[in-house]
Amino acid sequence: ELNNVGMPMEMNTLIVTKSNEKRVQENLFTLQKDGYRLYPIDIPIEIRTTLEGDTRGTALIKKVEWENAKTTITYQLISLNSSN
Repeated sequence: ELNNVGMPMEMNTLIVTKSNEKRVQENLFTLQKDGYRLYPIDIPIEIRTTLEGDTRGTALIKKVEWENAKTTITYQLISLNSSN
């Protein structure tokens, strides 16, 4: 008999960095989150520092990797909201 153990999955429609992003190139960043998460790829989505915070800009997710109960995304910042 097979044990049917599911993989908990969360769908995310915005990027919340909590200031944990790492710059790879000028406008390319990586971010690691706990758990397995789905993100839309190559569709502009909001990026925020905190869930309740103001939108910092818009990003395109280029890659999503799942490993060891963590999700790593690589995203390109395509617009930045200026803070006045």
